Amino acid sequence: MNTEELKNLQVPIKEKYRKEPEDAFIILKAQGKIGEGISCKVETGKAIVEAGLHPATGGDGMLSCSGDMLLEALVACAGVTLKAVSTAIGVCIDDGIIKAEGDLDFRGTLGVSKEAEVGFKAIRLSFNLECDATAEQLDTLAKLTKRYCVVYQTLTKGVQMETVFNTLLME
Repeated sequence: MNTEELKNLQVPIKEKYRKEPEDAFIILKAQGKIGEGISCKVETGKAIVEAGLHPATGGDGMLSCSGDMLLEALVACAGVTLKAVSTAIGVCIDDGIIKAEGDLDFRGTLGVSKEAEVGFKAIRLSFNLECDATAEQLDTLAKLTKRYCVVYQTLTKGVQMETVFNTLLME
């Protein structure tokens, strides 16, 4: 896709959202079903991913770790955003690798230490690109990719969470 094709695709959508802002509010959904053993099957839209315990918490490594899935979502979102931004500003990216690494202390997850936090302590996102960008364009790519990547912004800003537990009566 080139710059003109991207603009042609997005201009009518942007105009619609300017005129009817309420149409821009979409609820994205994810769903999982408790699986065999200690696992949860998640529908990704393309396949079903079965998540389970990480080997550091007793898993056998055969199931996806939800922490890995979070990093994968970050990489996917950042990669798509980067490509859209580069296309929009006319920077050709011939090849690239996006990596995310996160630091976890599993003592928190396992309840071994109250001082150990549950969750990622730090996440590092890196882009290794083969492209024709000048230093100024690379700065613009970095700034706009971070600005418009949904997962990146959600992780860096945090988000209000609401949790509801419902029970079904079993007979």
